[in-house]
Amino acid sequence: MSKSPQPAVLISGASRGIGAATARSFAAAGYDLLLLARSGDELEALATELRAQGRRVETRCVDLADPAAIAPALAELLGRGLEPTVVINNAGAAYTGPLQEMPLERWQWLLQLNLTSVFQLCQAVVPHLRRQGGGLIINVSSHAARNAFPDWGAYCVSKAALASFSRCLAEEERSHGIRVSTLTLGAVNTPLWDSATVHSSFDRRAMLSADRVAETLLSLAQQPSSHHVEDVTLMPAAGVL
Repeated sequence: MSKSPQPAVLISGASRGIGAATARSFAAAGYDLLLLARSGDELEALATELRAQGRRVETRCVDLADPAAIAPALAELLGRGLEPTVVINNAGAAYTGPLQEMPLERWQWLLQLNLTSVFQLCQAVVPHLRRQGGGLIINVSSHAARNAFPDWGAYCVSKAALASFSRCLAEEERSHGIRVSTLTLGAVNTPLWDSATVHSSFDRRAMLSADRVAETLLSLAQQPSSHHVEDVTLMPAAGVL
């Protein structure tokens, strides 16, 4: 009897925060990993850690803010022999400031990271999922997709568009056995809050942990293929901070 192939997951933004916690969670559950991130040193440190647990880990450094870099990076990574059955689009960024004062280049940068790079990554990986007869794509979004917050307008727009993209892709790929889910999150205590483009006074102690988010992503991935979970919303008990 032939042995079933090892399940594999592709995770973007994998070097820190939710991405790194998710990589650890999936590795512990027996998945091999394809990891994308901008930070090469952190990515390789994580890969070394997970390989020591017996997992196969393939990594590729890429700046998802550069649209021309994405297709070649994905082609090279996906050409190494691991076929992902689960794809987690986790990479993203935030920007705080009034819409009226936001520089165009910052708007384009944010939309590229939070929306267009997901579109590009899906275009690269969907043919692989189709050949395998299906799979699962999980796009990590935010409750900002459903709400309006002063100074978070661009972020809200990018996440609302991502939620719509997920629904449209799910409808188009349903006949190929590809499911598309959205994980909608409240505030999560990650390095995003330390970014130079984010200014906030939220109480990070009340936020969700990256490990809790990773557990939710793994739970979504472990649902039977006969089930399609369109959206899961996970919020801190304190509500909107």
